[in-house]
Amino acid sequence: MFEVVTYAQVFGKPLILYLGVLTLIGFLFTASIAILNHRGIHIIPFRWHMRCAVASIGLAVLHGTLGILAYW
Repeated sequence: MFEVVTYAQVFGKPLILYLGVLTLIGFLFTASIAILNHRGIHIIPFRWHMRCAVASIGLAVLHGTLGILAYW
């Protein structure tokens, strides 16, 4: 059942691919907030760092869960 959701086609590519890309972008964005604030560039307030981290971890858990359950 989960392979239907995992491999659902979105613009010709499986959903799990998009979740993986979004997860990577989320982690990179989260890291960039910390790096920029450490260097004194406060374009994005540091309080958003935790929010982005929670969202990135949530996407990673969803991505990993769908990937594992597709073969369970």
